[in-house]
Amino acid sequence: MASDNENPIRIGLLGIGTVGSETARLLIEDCEELSARVGRAIELVGVACRNPDDVDFPWLDHGLLTTDTEALCRRADIVVELFGGLEPARTMVTLAMESGASVVTANKALLATYGPELYRTAAAHGVDLYFEAAVGGAIPIVHPLRESLAGDRVEWMLGIVNGTTNYILDQMTTEGLDFDVALKQAQEQGYAEADPTGDIEGEDAANKAAIMATLAFHTNVVLRDVTAEGITSITAEDIEAATAEHKVIKLLAVMENGESGVSARVYPALIDERHPLASVHGSFNAIFIHARAAGDLMFYGRGAGGAPTASAVVGDVVTEARHIAQGCTGPSIPMYLDLPKAPLDAAKAAFAVRFVIHDKPGVLSAIAREFSDHGISINGVNQDLTPTRHDPGYSGELQQLRLVTHQCDEQTLRTTVKAVQGLDFVTGTPSVLRVLA
Repeated sequence: MASDNENPIRIGLLGIGTVGSETARLLIEDCEELSARVGRAIELVGVACRNPDDVDFPWLDHGLLTTDTEALCRRADIVVELFGGLEPARTMVTLAMESGASVVTANKALLATYGPELYRTAAAHGVDLYFEAAVGGAIPIVHPLRESLAGDRVEWMLGIVNGTTNYILDQMTTEGLDFDVALKQAQEQGYAEADPTGDIEGEDAANKAAIMATLAFHTNVVLRDVTAEGITSITAEDIEAATAEHKVIKLLAVMENGESGVSARVYPALIDERHPLASVHGSFNAIFIHARAAGDLMFYGRGAGGAPTASAVVGDVVTEARHIAQGCTGPSIPMYLDLPKAPLDAAKAAFAVRFVIHDKPGVLSAIAREFSDHGISINGVNQDLTPTRHDPGYSGELQQLRLVTHQCDEQTLRTTVKAVQGLDFVTGTPSVLRVLA
């Protein structure tokens, strides 16, 4: 039943950075149309920021700016949290919900760390907590997991969920750039932060993996449950070797609900150039979902950027405003399962291992023997790779030897690689990449 309260629905915005400024612009410039979609007037009543004097956007009335975040949270009907980070975001979001306000956030770190706690707080106070923009930017992925697939069983998900790393790897592949050069270019283009650690070390993708796994598997998955590897070890030689085998390297988030329990992992992997994910270029994201009844689904779009992310934020604002206008709330997030977390050795994969070796007789057979002794079967060998640099302690030419294994567990693979590294004709640090089946 529609609410008979005709007062505007008050929106408080926390943060006026890249996404916050675009969100404010959309709420102000499109206010009349958004109100028509809601069925009741909406109004941006305040924008909390640290230094109002530093804010200068032509579409924003300077009188809306405030440093009193707590007061804004208490007087708004919808609080849009775009501060980022854990604090004061956690405190302010909790205060807003306890004060009767619904919340929209794009804060993936907050949800990956405290999501289950915040979901319970929202349910306890009869308010909404929406966060479409926290995963995949403009891609609608949270709503399908939260509502569209509520009648199905999601068995696994995988995808490219970080635009910065995808841009870097794409430039290394298509332009032949080294990692450092591609990273600098990403920063110049605005795809990477001045401190890109969270992206290139896989933490950003791990945050998103935790959120998606919680929604899809109806169990508590937080950041500490996710194992993550970044892309800082990927070299031009890795890219060249992948290209020679008609493959590309992508940083993937992989989430599964298997017999051994729930797993959420982030790692760079080799995928065939014909795979749909291989054609995801630049800062775009793509996510595959496999559900028992629905089968395979793919979601694709811009995974980063102020305007695309603001689009998802404002979409959530409209949804929540509709609920307020109708005197209701949206569905809560059920976490009725207490599923075990799968142990690391339960995950099996095929691996591509690239060694730098002294090119002399018996090397291949010695390495193959180590793999055999550790119980790992070799699926393929490629020694037709570009020779690498010279080793000052070796008069001959160094060669690259690439082995691809059959399915095995990671711990055994790592132990085997370490044993091979101990052989006197192996030099440098081997490259180890999973191969997406």
